[in-house]
Amino acid sequence: MKAGMQEHGDNPRISPEGAGALLFDVAGPVFDASLQERLWVFADALRALPGVSEVAPSMNNLMVVFDPLRLDPDRLEAHMLGQWKTTKAAPAAGRLVEIPVVYGNEGSDLAEVAASKGLTVERLVAMHAAPVYSVAAVGAMPGFVYLSGLDPALALPRRAVPRMGVPEGSVIIGGAQAGIMPLTAPSGWHILGHTDFHLFDPMREPPAALRAGDRIRFVVKEIRA
Repeated sequence: MKAGMQEHGDNPRISPEGAGALLFDVAGPVFDASLQERLWVFADALRALPGVSEVAPSMNNLMVVFDPLRLDPDRLEAHMLGQWKTTKAAPAAGRLVEIPVVYGNEGSDLAEVAASKGLTVERLVAMHAAPVYSVAAVGAMPGFVYLSGLDPALALPRRAVPRMGVPEGSVIIGGAQAGIMPLTAPSGWHILGHTDFHLFDPMREPPAALRAGDRIRFVVKEIRA
């Protein structure tokens, strides 16, 4: 682990989010996969704490929701700091899920992104489909997955003007992360293609198809350049 990232892991920042929630943040300037694995173990330990109603991991941070009538915030904060010091990273026992993608569907940014990176469309697709991604966190919208593992050469700032309706199933990149739209919604991420894989179904149990620790492999079904 790089020295800067170690410092962030050793010096967590805790801030109140209303009367019954604390944000525990160890994020540095670059996402750290080993810190994320440590956070997953940490989250499991916190869920067992009386008075804690929910623990929601995000990208190198997590939110703890608790009952302030049962659990004093100062005691919880002290407990979290002590627990974190003894928490060791461990990979989640996630599944490997293959997701077929049609790259370059109508309305995608595939050609534009390839040109901005000085790549052919075929090369961009190969680079996007090559990694095995990890579901670092689920959130932002129902079933949305933040995927770590994107080739750093494909990192790209989000669009200056977000689209108002990015379709469900859009395979997207934004910043240093990859993702898939679980429903049609506004987004500033860049669209590379589309999948028929459904991330969220309120009638399914559980409603979200993927969970933190799962691994994702994108399979090239077709390229429409």
